Amino acid sequence: MKKWQRKEKRILQAGMKVQIAVLGILILLIAAVTLQSAFGLKMAVEKSTKAYVRDVADQLSSDIDDRLFKISRELLLVGDSLLRTGTDLNEREVKEYLGRKREILEFGSMIVLDTEGRKLVIGDPIEEAGHLSGIQNSFQGNNGVSFLDGQTILYSVPLFRGNKVVGVLGGTRSKENMQVLIQPGSFNGHGLSCIADRNGNVVISPTDLEPFMKLDDIFKKESGGAAAGNIHQMQENMKKGTDGVFSFVAVDGTQLILSYNYLETYHWFLLTLVPADLISYETDRYIMQTFAIVAGTILLFLLLLFALLYIYRNNRRRLEHIAFVDEVTGGMSNAAFRIKLKEMLKSAEKNRYTVAVINICNFKLINESFGSREGDKTLRYCMEVLQRNVRKGELAARGEEDNFFLCLEENRQEAITARLQAVIADINSFNRTAKNPYYLFFRQGAYLIDDPQMDITIIQDRVMTACLNRQEYEENTCVFYDFHFTQRIKQEHELNAMLPSALENRDFQVYFQPKVNLRKGKVAGAEALVRWQNPEKGMISPEDFIPLFEKNGNICKLDCYVFEEVCRILDQWRKEGRELFPISVNLSRQHFKNPDFMEQFVEIAVNYQIPKGLLELELTESIFFDDKGIALVRENIDKMHELGFKCSLDDFGSGFSSLGLLKEFDVDTIKLDRRFFMDMSKPKARDVVECLIDLSRRLKVQTVAEGIETGEQIEFLKRIQCDMVQGYYYSRPLPVEEFEKWVGWQ
Repeated sequence: MKKWQRKEKRILQAGMKVQIAVLGILILLIAAVTLQSAFGLKMAVEKSTKAYVRDVADQLSSDIDDRLFKISRELLLVGDSLLRTGTDLNEREVKEYLGRKREILEFGSMIVLDTEGRKLVIGDPIEEAGHLSGIQNSFQGNNGVSFLDGQTILYSVPLFRGNKVVGVLGGTRSKENMQVLIQPGSFNGHGLSCIADRNGNVVISPTDLEPFMKLDDIFKKESGGAAAGNIHQMQENMKKGTDGVFSFVAVDGTQLILSYNYLETYHWFLLTLVPADLISYETDRYIMQTFAIVAGTILLFLLLLFALLYIYRNNRRRLEHIAFVDEVTGGMSNAAFRIKLKEMLKSAEKNRYTVAVINICNFKLINESFGSREGDKTLRYCMEVLQRNVRKGELAARGEEDNFFLCLEENRQEAITARLQAVIADINSFNRTAKNPYYLFFRQGAYLIDDPQMDITIIQDRVMTACLNRQEYEENTCVFYDFHFTQRIKQEHELNAMLPSALENRDFQVYFQPKVNLRKGKVAGAEALVRWQNPEKGMISPEDFIPLFEKNGNICKLDCYVFEEVCRILDQWRKEGRELFPISVNLSRQHFKNPDFMEQFVEIAVNYQIPKGLLELELTESIFFDDKGIALVRENIDKMHELGFKCSLDDFGSGFSSLGLLKEFDVDTIKLDRRFFMDMSKPKARDVVECLIDLSRRLKVQTVAEGIETGEQIEFLKRIQCDMVQGYYYSRPLPVEEFEKWVGWQ
């Protein structure tokens, strides 16, 4: 048993592990899908951020390029006007003209240099201007830019006379103005820009580099991987004058986006640096919240799952205990017995095992006499004895109520019977020391399993069928299941199924057996008996269907059918002018379960207008089963008389309380059981019958002797003045037409 339970436990644990694994995989899939969705969203946002930065930087670079172009153009226009004057640089008119233009164009200073080294400065002095790189570029015919004291920018343009450079005109602006211009306002103050040349040298730097990093370091601290590749690509694109944008991780771990845009006026590049989460900041926050919610949900789900598994495991253990352990005896339950037996029979050969059952006779008396606690104690004791008597590889379990099933590794009836007798003897061994012995008696049934693949339910049904058929065998013996049990069950089922159609088709026929008055020598009544004439099976014996219908309650339908047939026949005789006499109809004890059963009989009798006194209801002595039943029958007999029916007591003398019943019930007739007349040669037998008839005469109750077959019996009954005789001496039960001939009506 324990080994089997351990195996079942391993199977259940394996099933739980599979369930947990499936749920774990499901959780991982949900987490993976969530992460994938979040990653896809992040990539989409990053792509949108890059596009946004590129668009803003394009606009900003366009504005800066326009500003630089405007400065160059303003200088070129001033220079052109200056050349047309043709005056000397030292002349007062030139100085006044440049002074006015400086104020109008908001230059800090303006300077003019010619090829001969002469210069004119309006505003703040500019030292060694001829050596500045921007001035030198302008003498080469290009626009130039020079930086003075780190805070001032000198813009310069060449002055052409024809195709020849004859001088340079320049103007200064504060570097701070350009720094304000290049600071991107579209990024809510989170962006950072600078202007660099094609070689990556910073020309104009922002006012504050602390939020992120010094842009000069971008090209000096190259790292490996994608960042290095992106920087290298940027350097190549800057040399070609091509725009671009890429993201990278700064030295401090900040995720950044860098956009570089070409400034055509001076061949510079605008570098715009913004945080990668500029747009995705809110999205990232919601993504993180989503992650937190998903993680919390998964954690909560896991906690709930483990709690449910814990509860499920405990409940499973409790249910296993309830299902597989009998709550009264603590031994194996019937459910466990069935499962284990099925497992054993999988590999068993034919006729190796026998399933047996022992049933405690009259167990209800133990509960009634000693209480249910003692009854449970008795069941536990029996289970302990059974477990002590089964061998290794055998089973013992309690079935329903007071049944105990055994699976024995035996195949000989003698050995099985001996073992069951030994078990019963062991159970009753407690009487050896008991002052007041109380022996338990058992019904026994067994079935040798000739088909190991048979359904366990069928096996147990066959065992119980054998046990319940014990009445056909000697007491205290084991009844072994045989094929004829199944045949009988099939026959009973078939008869039950045939009953409704048989009643509808009137397959049941009423036979009459005459009752002869001994003093007058003629018929004084008859008993109605039923015969079943089936169209296919022919005549079915009453012994086959009466006990069956009595057991399952269908006898009530049949009794009503016979009663109505008798009423119909009496009505026909009355209409034909026949001399009527009482007809007795058998009444089953099953009718008394319905307190209003007489109403149906009264309705039938009234419908056929049967005169009172012509219908007699026969009751068998077995109907009086207890004090409550006696009171119920007494009440119904009185009611029968009130309704115009007679009442007779059939099989009188077959029980132990017959004489006592005579004083309890006001019956009209008693029918002496046929066993009284089986051996009339003994004086004692004749004296008993004579006393019964004399007692009946004193009580004014008529007597009918049943089963009379000889003239000797007739003479004796005439001598002791028995009222009526019924038996083969006069006639067997006859169909209606033959009965009418016997009476002499045909």
